[in-house]
Formats: sequence, structure tokens, C-alpha cells
Amino acid sequence: MTTTEHYTDGLVSTMLDDETHAMSERARRHLWMHFSNMGSYSPEVEIPIMVRGEGAYVYDSRGKRYLDGLSGLFLNQLGHGRRDLAEAGARQAAQLAYFPLWTYAHPTAIDLAEKLASLAPGDINRVFFTTGGSEAVESAWKLARQYHRLQGDHDRYKVISRDIAYHGTTMGALTITSVIPYRTPFEPLVPGAIKVPNTNIYRAREHGDDPVAFGIWSADQIEEAILREGPETVAAVFLEPVQNAGGCFTPPPGYFQRVREICDRHGVLFISDEVICAFGRLGTWFGADKYHYVPDMITCAKGMTSGYAPLGALLVSDRIAEPFLRDDNTFLHGLTFAGHPVSCAVGLKNIEIFENERILEHVTEMQSYVEQQLEALRELPIVGDIRGTGYFWGIELVRDQDTRETFESEHAERLLRGFVSPELFKRGLICRSDDRGDPVVQIAPPLICGRTEIDLIVGILRDVLAEAVSKR
Repeated sequence: MTTTEHYTDGLVSTMLDDETHAMSERARRHLWMHFSNMGSYSPEVEIPIMVRGEGAYVYDSRGKRYLDGLSGLFLNQLGHGRRDLAEAGARQAAQLAYFPLWTYAHPTAIDLAEKLASLAPGDINRVFFTTGGSEAVESAWKLARQYHRLQGDHDRYKVISRDIAYHGTTMGALTITSVIPYRTPFEPLVPGAIKVPNTNIYRAREHGDDPVAFGIWSADQIEEAILREGPETVAAVFLEPVQNAGGCFTPPPGYFQRVREICDRHGVLFISDEVICAFGRLGTWFGADKYHYVPDMITCAKGMTSGYAPLGALLVSDRIAEPFLRDDNTFLHGLTFAGHPVSCAVGLKNIEIFENERILEHVTEMQSYVEQQLEALRELPIVGDIRGTGYFWGIELVRDQDTRETFESEHAERLLRGFVSPELFKRGLICRSDDRGDPVVQIAPPLICGRTEIDLIVGILRDVLAEAVSKR
């Protein structure tokens, strides 16, 4: 029987190989992992088990260290193992572990709602808590539909979102999502989902050499969809500041300003889906701040607690909230664990640390260095495009740089799943190899990362992608 060293609280301890193998077997037998091809975990394949985190790193059950280049799932902004965040939750649990927000309130929900309102742009001053991002998106569509009904617009139920965009997995959020393989097994979905082109200028067929013209064209596709469907039938437009699925599509100049004008012209609500982009990922509290627009609602989650407790929220402008404050009108929607006292306490502490440690300023200051280091990867012939902002970047892989020829789906699967993803993991880097659209590798490290961690990420990427050239 052999042992493997691993580290806990700075002390070297050991875990039996047999114990690790047994844990993997129990996971294989009982744990249903999300978005996972569980059939691929044969008895010969050990399931990775993460047991500890510290700063930008996590450690598996055998003691191997990995740089968490995806911040868990785009959310561990402040790094792993922070006692101050854990203790904030523990103190609240000892005082008031749980009470619902159904006709009642509690102090941490009040305090966090007030703080979020102070940080949000424009007149966004109302906070409807959820437990995660999908629920926030679901809540936003429901609120938009009921808002229009209260205004007398009973036919406004449709929703517009962009190609390839991912907005969540509940039935409403999945309807707004545009990743076809995620949708097909659950159809028919909620009626009324309309899709428009995204802002991937690298693959643009219109105005690909003129970002300003491309931005106008892209926004105008939303107006064309509204007019085609009938403005009196469209409730809302859902857009991410930087689109995640497809690989970090940033907006062209003027895009969101024109979208705002279009929505106002046709009485359509503009919802900024910031489940990933809020709380520093782009170097600002909200992506709307980064790109200088004010939506009617903001959906957020993930970075609100840096992953130390589950929490999401729908942030709503005073104008949209106003009809629900009249007469006996009620938003007929609620979630048992939404605004959980412990999660709200962690959220408050998370924001306090952001402010005290100048996290937003750090990301803004580091952004040019991150971009510079990633741009050097263009020397590799397999790298087609590098796009993103803040600590949120995508690297699109191509068969040919000059022609921008992409990979066929089966080849992309073999390249990403068969080599790039496992090889990056083997070398101690966790990031995302994604084929929702053209093949990309995404990185979104914890916001506390400095040059040392960025250099390590880029170094591993360079080595693996250089080897992948021969596998194109």
C-alpha cells in the first residue's frame, strides 16, 4: 500500500492511495456530476477530487496543486481558503441561520440590498435575491412579463438573446440560452425565444474590418427582430456585457448605447446578464459600468460571494419596480433559500474586502499585462483570435491562421477533449476548453492573481498549444 503527500493548513500529511481510489469509486457510484459524461469515468479512470484551496490554487486528494485558472466557475474572485469570508458566514449562522424573505426581512438581506443599490448604475435600487444565476435570469424574464401585463401590454412575452449565448439551465433561462445541444433534450421549451447575431467580430460576415460599423449592424439586428416579431409582443432583450459561450465576445464601440436606444424606442426592457461579468471580473462592479450603459435590470450571482456561499440577485430599476408598489400588485415569484442570511453576510464581507484591498483597481492595473502576455501566443499557428477584458479571456484555436479556417466538430472534440484539456490539467492548470461555437480555451483566474500567476498560466498554455500544433 502506498501513500501520497498532501498539504493541509501548511502541514504535510498523507492520504492512502487506497483511500483516494475508494473515494473515487464512491463518487462514481453515487454522485451525479453536472454537465459530465459520467460514462467516460470507467473504473480505470480516477475522478479528480479537490480537497483544499489556498489563494489561486486548489489541491487534489493526492496532493497535486493546480492553478485555478477558471476561478471555479468564474466566481472565486478573492481566492480560496479565506478565513475572513468563512468566519463571516459562521458568525451569521450562529446568530440567525435562516429565515425567509416571504413577507419578512432580516438585517443581512437589508444591508446587502442597500449596498448593491449603491453600487449599481443609474436608478437600479431594488434587489430581488435568488440562490444563483439561472434563477436570477428566470426571475428577470418573469418580472418583465408581469411588468408589461401591469402596464396593460398583455401580449408582450417574447425574449431576444444572441446566438451561442448561455443564460442558464432552468426552463425559462434555457429558452433564452442559444446553445443548441443544451436545449434539444428538453424541447419544447417556453414559447417566444428569438435569436440574433452575437458580437464575434473575428467571424463577422458584415463589417468585420470596421468595429464601429459592426457595432451598429449588430445592434440593428435586434431592432430588426423586434420589428419582425411585432414590438407589441416583445418583452425583453437579454445581453451579457462580455458574452461567455463562444469565447469572451466583447462589444463593439457604441453597441450597448444603440441597444439602449432601440429598447427605449420600442418599449422593450433591456436586461444585462452579469452572472459572470459583475463583481470585478471586468475590473468594474458591473459590466454596465465598463461599457457605459444603464439597463432596466441586472442579473448577477457568482462573484457576489466569491463562491463561499450560494447567492444570486436580480437588480431592478425604480421605474420597473414602480407598478409592483401600487395597490395589491405582487410579483408572484419566490425561492425558499433566496437571500439566505448566511449568504448575505458573506456577500457583505466579500464587498468589504473588495473595497479594502482595492480589487477593482488591481484588475484594471493588471489588464494590460494580461493582454500583453496572451497576445504573445499569436506566434503559435494554432492561435486564431485572442479576445476579452479584465480577468476574462478567450483564445480561439484555428486550423489555419491566414484563412481563419476552423475545425470540424469531431476534430475539435478530439483536439480539445482528447488533448488540450487533459494536458492542461496534467500540467497543473484548470481552465476551460470550450466548443460551444468555434473551439476556444478560456481563462478567468481569481482577481487576486498577480504577474506570477499570469506568467504561469500563459507558460502552460504556450507549451500545450505548441504541442497541439502538430495535432491540427
